[in-house]
Amino acid sequence: MFLVALLNDDYTPMEFVVAIIQEYFNKDRETAMQIMLKVHRDGKGVCGTYSKDIALTKVELVLTHARKAGHPLQCVMEEV
Repeated sequence: MFLVALLNDDYTPMEFVVAIIQEYFNKDRETAMQIMLKVHRDGKGVCGTYSKDIALTKVELVLTHARKAGHPLQCVMEEV
């Protein structure tokens, strides 16, 4: 299994991060806000744990969306 996490940066708007979490990780707004605040405060916030293929797909989708929107948001996966 692999966890998928977002990494903090000084440029991506917090509201964009919340929208990404809601759209790609199926979290309600309150949970998405909590994850976004963890990213902001701790530098990294875990969005979920998935099989390797699903985790890889989520990372690619988030990175593609962020780049198209002009944001440097980083999404990573780590084996657990």
